[in-house]
Amino acid sequence: MHYEVHGRSDAAAPTLLLSSGLGGSASYWAPQIEALQPFCRIVAYDHRGTGRSGGKVPADGGIAAMANDVLEIVETLKLERFHFAGHALGGLIGLQLALQRPDLVQSLVLINAWARADPHSGRCFDIRIELLEKAGVAAFVKAQPLFLYPAVWMAEHAERLTVEEAHAIRHFQGRETILRRIAALRSFDVEDRIGNVMAPALVIAARDDLLVPYTRSLRLAEALPHSELLLLDHGAHAVNVTEPASVNAAMLHFLQGQGG
Repeated sequence: MHYEVHGRSDAAAPTLLLSSGLGGSASYWAPQIEALQPFCRIVAYDHRGTGRSGGKVPADGGIAAMANDVLEIVETLKLERFHFAGHALGGLIGLQLALQRPDLVQSLVLINAWARADPHSGRCFDIRIELLEKAGVAAFVKAQPLFLYPAVWMAEHAERLTVEEAHAIRHFQGRETILRRIAALRSFDVEDRIGNVMAPALVIAARDDLLVPYTRSLRLAEALPHSELLLLDHGAHAVNVTEPASVNAAMLHFLQGQGG
């Protein structure tokens, strides 16, 4: 497992673990790493089978196997407690960890996540899988921003998207990996156990998310025993990238409120 450590290194520094979505890359969190590293020690990692992390995604391990990958990093770094922020699939990993190892998870930040996938999200993933299988990697990658970003943001960042597209094609995680990761997030369902997550949680969503209806975050916030909700009108699925100032401010305020 490849991971990076940023920010404070003193013994009193709280640790924040960052877990990205389907892309699996630590670099997804660049806006948060820059803003939050003066406050805490940040650990960001590439998911198994993506980026610089080796190995293969188990055929039937689901989100639990991905949570075990995080525990491998936790053991390596000898972390006794940590805050955990996850985007979409990364948020599911956070929920799994909070249920599996509540002694470790001090708090959760869940960005456009869910306790059970919405049928609309399933339709979106069906379309993406069909693009991959019938049109190939380039088409799959080219369509990805449509599910992540607002149209105006894409228009204003066309050059950036061109660079990201070329990079994503060169470093594509592979057909088997992406299909297994999609299967894992689609099968994840903890709705009947979400009330057992005792860790304080900040739930963040955007009303204009095309991929995951924001109502999934509303249900999360209502079901989690100790939650706060930040619902933005704009920002789409990758809201922490497109609206970093609002998200960073909310995350910092929340984390500081957890007492380090």
